Amino acid sequence: MRCPRCGSENTTVLQQEHRKGFGFCPGILGVIIFGLPGLLCGLCGMGETKGHSAYIVCGNCGAKTRI
Repeated sequence: MRCPRCGSENTTVLQQEHRKGFGFCPGILGVIIFGLPGLLCGLCGMGETKGHSAYIVCGNCGAKTRI
């Protein structure tokens, strides 16, 4: 693959995984409904994979381009 910025063929394809963090809204709703222990409701689903992104990284100019 060629770099879209400089045209070099010295590129690497990287894949990045996106993970879910603490849920603010479920945490607040949990506090309203269950009190302070309900704050743990924001942890439900934490760490699950939301998706993937693939990038081309150029070894010459350092450009990072999403595929």
